[in-house]
This record gives sequence, C-alpha cells and structure tokens, in this order.
Amino acid sequence: MPLVRPIPFLVTIDRVATGGTGIATAPDGRVMLVRGGLPGDVVEVVVTKEKKRYLEGSVGRVVERGPARVDPTCAHFVNKCGGCDWQNCAPEAASDFRHRIVLDSLRRLGHLEGVDVRSHLSVGGRPLAIRGYRTTVRAAIKNGSAGFRQGRSNDIVTIDSCETAHPAAERILVEGEFPGASEIVVRVGERTGEALVVVDGPPSGISNTVVPVGTQVVGRSELHAGKQAWIHEEVAGRLFRISADSFFQCRPDGAEALIELAAEAIEGIEGPLVDAYGGVGLFGATLGAERKVTLVESNISSVRDAKLNLKPADEILQSRVETWKPTPAAVVIADPARRGLMEAGVGSLVATRAKVIALISCDPAALARDARLLVDEGFSLDWVRTVDLFGQTSHVETVSRFSR
Repeated sequence: MPLVRPIPFLVTIDRVATGGTGIATAPDGRVMLVRGGLPGDVVEVVVTKEKKRYLEGSVGRVVERGPARVDPTCAHFVNKCGGCDWQNCAPEAASDFRHRIVLDSLRRLGHLEGVDVRSHLSVGGRPLAIRGYRTTVRAAIKNGSAGFRQGRSNDIVTIDSCETAHPAAERILVEGEFPGASEIVVRVGERTGEALVVVDGPPSGISNTVVPVGTQVVGRSELHAGKQAWIHEEVAGRLFRISADSFFQCRPDGAEALIELAAEAIEGIEGPLVDAYGGVGLFGATLGAERKVTLVESNISSVRDAKLNLKPADEILQSRVETWKPTPAAVVIADPARRGLMEAGVGSLVATRAKVIALISCDPAALARDARLLVDEGFSLDWVRTVDLFGQTSHVETVSRFSR
C-alpha cells in the first residue's frame, strides 16, 4: 500500500512501548510507532510502513528534546549500532519507562489492574551499573573485526570500544582478530578472570597473539562434534561452571539481584523447590541449600553443569517443562525463555501444587500473558519488580510473586 504521507511530519511522543518504540498520534489520528522516539520529544517522523490502524516510522530529526533525552556518550550509537537502543535516554528515566511498560502490559494484555509494580535498582545496597557490566556478548564479524548489527538491519558496525561490555570482554572484542568467522560469543568470568570465545567459523585462525593469553577459543562446529569448553563464575558466594552452550545471566551482580527477589518471593514457605527452566542451577544452588531441589532443564549442556553446581542429593532432569511429569513442591522458581511459560508451562507448574511461584520474565508481554493464565488458575499476583539488568537498553527484566 502506498504511503499516505511520504513527506515527514511532526509528532510528540507520548510514551514508549515494549521494545522501546515511541508511541505518538499521527495528524490523521492513527497510532504512530516511532523508532528512536522518547516521551516528550517533538520529532520529525519518516514513515516507513502504513497500516489501516497505525503507522510506523523512525526519527528523522529531533525538533524539541523531551526531558528524558540525553546526548549519547558512545560514538557507535551515532553510527546506528543496534547494541544499546537507549544510549540517548537518561538512566533514571529508563527505569521509570520500564516500570510503565510493565504496568501497561499487565493492563492491556493481562487485564490486570492495580498490580504492585516497583523498580529494583540495586543488589546488596549497591546500584546496578549501566556501563561495563556485560560478561556475555554476542558479536558479528566483518573483515575479521567484531561489531554489532544496526537496528533492524544486517549491516555491521565494527567497534573500537563498547560501553556496556565488561572490560575483559571489551578487550577481546576490540583487540581480537577473527579471520573467516561470521559471529563470535565472548564469555568472561568477572570474578574468576576466566574467558572463552566461541567462533562461528574456523578457530584455527585465532591465536593468543590477538586475544588475551589464557582465553579459550573453540569453534561452534567443535561443540557440535562433542567438544566441551567452559568458564567458572562466582555468584552469591557459590562457584558455577558455565559451559559454552549453557545459558547464564549476562552479569553476576544482576544474577544476585534476581536471587534476592526470588528469595523474597519464597520466604517463609518451607518444603521442596522446583527450579523450572533451571539452566546451570542458579536458583536451585543458591536458594535450595536447605531444601530438596528438583531442577528441570531441556538443554543438555546446562544439565551437565547443573549436576556439578547443585547438591548430589538434588534431582536434575533433562526435560522440557511442558512435557515433564510434575512432582509435588512447596515453591517453584521459573525462568523461561523470552516467550514465557505459555499455557503448557503454566499447566506443569500449577500441577506441582506449589503455594508460591516466583516467575522471572524477560519480556513484559510474555509476563502479562503468563500472569493472566496463572490468575485464571487460582493464583494471585502479589507483586512485580523490574530489574535494570541491561542498562542503556529498552530490555525489561522482571521478578513476580504468585501465590495461591
């Protein structure tokens, strides 16, 4: 369909939606979705897509800056690096926007009003850093150098610095040379000093002359053939083995913030714990010391790690939560993938007859859908806490408490 308004026009951004997109009203009354817009901005919009009920576009020019807009400190943001979409947003405003996005999602998608939603901005009394925090970084490779793709594009912006990467990871990204590779994943242990690079491409072209001495380098094809590689990280006083193909939170202090909230959610409820979508055992190992733990995880690499990270007496099952035969539990901690629990996952968790479910969600829309399903199964949503795990980005992480 041809665009009704191919010529740019002015709008005022009212709010932001999941994914960080600005929401405004177009001159003809339709909803306008504006990439790069922040609340209070008056911007000139370039329309890129037209639908019957809404328009999509991007900021062509900022005519008047809203109160949240700041000057980005990373030169790569100006070059349209897609790594940090809220580099131009003040951190305090970003926290407030995440809070509003969650409330809006619960209301619109979950049909839940008046939920206790608050921001959790620290761990152990220390603020969560917004720079130098990412200990796991995925990067694209262009002509042997690491970079990040532009937003909504396959074009690669090579980098000579990265504000959000942990310094040890940043050094590998900036100084490393990766001839013949298409992508890399860098994983460092902030508190152990260990480092690992997984290469999509030939690892033989990479040597310790171009990555720090002691860094493990392994090819993705080698992992598929059965080779194992891992690092260790310390979280909440526990040492975890984390293999190349295992999921782990992108920062140890962020993992500790999630543990704090999960502990608050299950406090006072004694009895067995189910660690659903348990990964390498982050919650089972730290919150299950005095409990019988059943960990359910589908990824074989994570299961191998969990068997080392948890107590010998704990039960560790390689299974999808959706097809697992539930066992009785007093509490459940669930950390599903971005799509959330969905109906099958909710069914399995409800079948444990747990009194409390602590749900970790990395997408507000998925949280809202799961919350509706759990409420319909007889649970109440006691509270939601947003956690700023991904500073300078619009990513929203939450921990929620559901009780029967």
